[in-house]
Parts: sequence; structure tokens; C-alpha cells
Amino acid sequence: MSHRSTTLDTGLTVITERMSDVRSVSVGFWVGTGSVDEPPHLAGASHFLEHLLFKGTEGRSARSIALAVESVGGDMNAFTTKEYTTFYVRLLSDDIVMGLELMSDIVWTPALRPDELETERQVILEEILMHADEPADQVHDLLAEAMFPGHPLGREVLGEVETVKAMTADDVADFHHQHYLPGNVVVAVAGDVDHDQVVDVVAGRTSRRGGGPPARSSPVAAPLARQDLNRDTEQAHLAVAVPGPDRDDEDRHRLAVVEQVLGGGMASRLFQTVREERGLAYSVYAYRLGFQGAGALAVYAGTSPSRGPEVLDLLNAEIDRMAAHGVTPEEMASAKGHMRGALALGLEDSGARMSRLGHSQTVHGRVRPLEEVERDIESLTLEEVNDAAQRWLSGPRTVVSIGPGTP
Repeated sequence: MSHRSTTLDTGLTVITERMSDVRSVSVGFWVGTGSVDEPPHLAGASHFLEHLLFKGTEGRSARSIALAVESVGGDMNAFTTKEYTTFYVRLLSDDIVMGLELMSDIVWTPALRPDELETERQVILEEILMHADEPADQVHDLLAEAMFPGHPLGREVLGEVETVKAMTADDVADFHHQHYLPGNVVVAVAGDVDHDQVVDVVAGRTSRRGGGPPARSSPVAAPLARQDLNRDTEQAHLAVAVPGPDRDDEDRHRLAVVEQVLGGGMASRLFQTVREERGLAYSVYAYRLGFQGAGALAVYAGTSPSRGPEVLDLLNAEIDRMAAHGVTPEEMASAKGHMRGALALGLEDSGARMSRLGHSQTVHGRVRPLEEVERDIESLTLEEVNDAAQRWLSGPRTVVSIGPGTP
């Protein structure tokens, strides 16, 4: 597998990967702006724009956009994260010019009509309420708030009810004007694709405005030790976290092994200890957060409220054990095998490969060849991993919970 990359004179980066054995293409426009780039009074602006860009352009209605894609068997969607917003479409390669032109219009010339803004405002408010009804998801928002207090990384991507209600059409249009700039956008395409054709089509429809990625500051406040939300839920939802390496730190590769061994699958320590041996939880796992200038490693479990204290003790005990003794040679071999397999299996279709291109270029500024990634996995040593585990897991912890009472 190999990719080609071209940076236009506008600053826009086009990156493609040809897959000779497929008839489809996946096209993604990756905007390097997310909720972390919003001022407090515009919390949720990136997500608001994600919705509004599908409502129509100067020359297209929302229905005509949907019809153009669905009439050729394609599918289109978008998502917003803390650091970027992505719009994507998957269709047959015969229709790639239509897809590129459509996505270019959506990203560069949205209509942002006031009446459609009001309609979508109500949809987003319902989405916020729906999210609040899912404590298993909300606990991770509470954890981010506690890990990055007073910083935009601690805010929910959807925004707050108050900020979404107060946001005006001019606010949203200004945010688009400030952030949807060629130098802040990556166009990633994978599948049955001709790189030069993509460059030609995109170049002819790209905004000429200058500017690049937004400036960001790292969190400075120390994480909170404890944060609880008392709610009348059937389960107690618990999360424990420690600060971790940021998205560019070399330790992120070593912590990937720690994450896998600690709670990355059915063979992980937490799954075996909490679920298999004691039957205390259905869902228990570990995960990492890696942002520009900040990161975290966290574990989660959902259990009955009466067993919350016992499960919390087990979560902390497994973190203690990992910090003190690290992983075993057998666990190391298994984790590396999992990482190699997951890398290969995760690139089975054009959408997955497009996502790898777009995410890597947007977040890291380059796409690492798969051979390089595989070499890095293979070169990890037990000593490196265990040193990283001791370094990152031995410090202060943050505990958050949602449920009736405090575990």
C-alpha cells in the first residue's frame, strides 16, 4: 500500500491511496477544527456546523444533496471530535467527480440559512438531551471535565443547552469563515481513485482564503481527584484515569500495549478479574485519550450500585499492579500480536483506509507507511513498556462516577 500527497497553493492537502481490487471510493474532507477550538460562548459551534453543512449550499437544497448521493447507491455522513470535524461520502468510482464536487460545495459554500439553523438547533438540543440519558456515555464526559478542568478539552463536543440556544446565524457563519480554510483542510480519498483527477477537481472548487490550523494552548490546571454525579440510575458507572502522553509523544505506542493488557479485550486483566472471575460487570475496559498537548489513560466499569465500592477497588488494584510490575512477556507478545492484526484487519475497505489517511495527516501532519508502523510495533521492548507503565500509572488519579450515591 502506498499513498500520494499534493499540497495546493491554497494550502489544501490532497492525499490518496489507490486500491486496485475495489470499485468504490471513499472521500473525506477533514477540517482541523473541533470543540477544543471554540470560545466558551460558542461551545458546540463545530458540531452545529457539522449539521448545517448538510442543510444546503448556495445552489443545492438539503434534499438535492441527499438525492444526489442516494440515487447512485452512495452514503454520506459526518462527525465532530474535540480536534477535528469530518465530512465523508462513499460511492462507486464512476461517480467520484460528482462526489468531490458535492463535498466541495458543502464544505466551502454552505448556505447557512436562518430558518434551517432554527430547525437544526432543535435537533441538536434533542441530541444533547438524548446523550444526557445515557450515563454510560456521560461518565466519559464527566471524566474529561475532571481531567482537563477549565480547558476546552473538558467540554462536551455537542455543546451546552445554553450556548446552543444562544448561538446566532452570524456566530455560526463567522466560525465557518474563521476555521474552514484551505490550509486547515485535508481531502483524503481511498479506493479506485486517480490522484491527479482528485487534485484537478478539488483545486477548481477550493476556497482561496488564506489561513491554517488554529492555535491551541495545553491544559495547565491539575486534574481533579474526584467528581461524582448523583443520579437515580440502575447502574453505577465508574471511571478511573491518570494523565497520559499526548498525541505526538513516543510513549503513546508503549501505552497502547499497557491499554491492551489492562482492558483491551476479553483476555485483558480487567475483563478476566471483574467480569469473568467475579461477575461484577457486563462492560469493563480501558482506553486512551491523546490530544495536542494532553492525554490520559482511563478504565471504566458499569456495575450495580451496591457493588460500586468493590469494583472501584478492583480497578485501582489492577492499575496499582500494572504500575508496580508492568506486563509479562506472554502479555507483551499477545498485545503486539493484537496490534499487528488489528492494524491489518482495520484496513479491509476504502472507508477505513480513507480514515487512516485523513486522521494521520490532520492530527500528525503525515501518514506513516504501514511498514513503519509494523516495525515500531515489533521493536517495542518489555523494558520500554514497563518503564512507561510505571512512569504514567504511578501518579495521582482521577475518579468519577455516575449513579445513586458515591462508591
